[in-house]
Amino acid sequence: MKICSVLTLILSGIFTNQSFAQNTNAQRPNIVFILADDLGYGDVGFNGQKLIRTPNIDRLAKEGMKFNQFYAGTSVCAPSRSSLLSGQHTGHTYIRGNKSVDPEGQQPIADSVVTIAEILKKAGYTTGAFGKWGLGPVGSEGDPVKQGFDRFYGYNCQSLAHRYYPNHLWDNSKKVVLEANQNLMYNKQYAPDLIQKQALEFINAKNDKQPFFLFLPYILPHAELIVPDDSVFQYYKGKFPEKAHKGLDYGPDATKGGYASQEYPHAAFAAMVARLDMYVGQVLDKLKEKGLDKNTLVIFTSDNGPHVEGGADPRFFNSGGGLRGVKRDLYEGGIREPFAARWPGVIKPRTSNDYIGAFWDMLPTFAELAGAKAPGNIDGISFVNSLTGKGVQKKHDYLYWEFHEQGGKQAVRQGNMKAVRLKAAGNPDGLVELYDLSKDPGEKNNIAPQMSEKAKEMGQIMNKAHVSSALFPFGSLVTN
Repeated sequence: MKICSVLTLILSGIFTNQSFAQNTNAQRPNIVFILADDLGYGDVGFNGQKLIRTPNIDRLAKEGMKFNQFYAGTSVCAPSRSSLLSGQHTGHTYIRGNKSVDPEGQQPIADSVVTIAEILKKAGYTTGAFGKWGLGPVGSEGDPVKQGFDRFYGYNCQSLAHRYYPNHLWDNSKKVVLEANQNLMYNKQYAPDLIQKQALEFINAKNDKQPFFLFLPYILPHAELIVPDDSVFQYYKGKFPEKAHKGLDYGPDATKGGYASQEYPHAAFAAMVARLDMYVGQVLDKLKEKGLDKNTLVIFTSDNGPHVEGGADPRFFNSGGGLRGVKRDLYEGGIREPFAARWPGVIKPRTSNDYIGAFWDMLPTFAELAGAKAPGNIDGISFVNSLTGKGVQKKHDYLYWEFHEQGGKQAVRQGNMKAVRLKAAGNPDGLVELYDLSKDPGEKNNIAPQMSEKAKEMGQIMNKAHVSSALFPFGSLVTN
């Protein structure tokens, strides 16, 4: 009798565990990662924005969790995305700066880099990216379809993404010629709207049989400041004082770069953020329409701090939310981002989290959710416990960033202490600024002179975290 009872218990446990494993596998979440372009920490309502309405982005925070101390990979586009996709900070990740290659695109990320998309695809996810790439030309080893994405639609080259009415986009390896925008002489087909249509069709084709990963690296609200003259723009037109911006308008010379003129730059920027918010709402509505929203993790954030090009005025909108710095700075305003996550029934609504994390945490987090194994050479840690509120959340010893222009910059955050080193190129023992973010989130008071030993320690962390890259040396790149 005792032997039979024991066998019954063992068999019962085995079948129970198998059922749990099967149920867990069936409930692996779809993942939607929405990445705004140059959106500041304070540009959204849930972080205090007063002049621009962002109801759908705010809805993510209301129905889920907002993170108060989450950071981008660095303060410009390509390396920030490389950090996101590779799980490595910018002292280790392959792409460290914005470096263009001919005839169209940026320095390709290497075959050896294992990306989020590759991990999820191997785990059985359908993968799609819609928006701006910037990590390798079509056909190169950095092509998104060679880095784990089943489908890509949008701008391969981030330089061409400076124009909202381009003459072409890319659908995997197919060049999509936009006839109405040819030679950049006419502006009839607004690329973000075209990209959004394809993204929604991707969701529309999904069902609950196979999980999917949808990466939405939108180009809004990156300069240039331009939107269709529709109700979104008309709502903001006339609401703010304006100073017209004179730029390089559409025509034969528009391929040389620059941004279009804008008579109403404040209204245009507000309308671009509002249009981004509209896209977020459309994604949420489509997920609900398809019955997918309850098993979908949706995350919203931005790739770096607010820009000042093209007539943009981050001071007027308090885009930094009181934080120091803008795009290309490693002060908080250049790298701390709005961050909200929603997963009905799993993430507790109306919650706030002070976990100190960064883009390189996304890879191990998504891998854990997918039941996959993350590579061993990453800098990120999974923050699934923070999202679910279950278990003890592991913490970083420190976070590290570097920026490869303007003489090179480095930054480290360890606990509440933040260190910044300017003119870092070839100067590993250069002066370090030190700030206590618990008392001074605006980084106004450099306490390095009073805490010289701590400043020295933080400088040593910078030197340890930075691994030299011949491909991306400090201080020598041209920004896109």
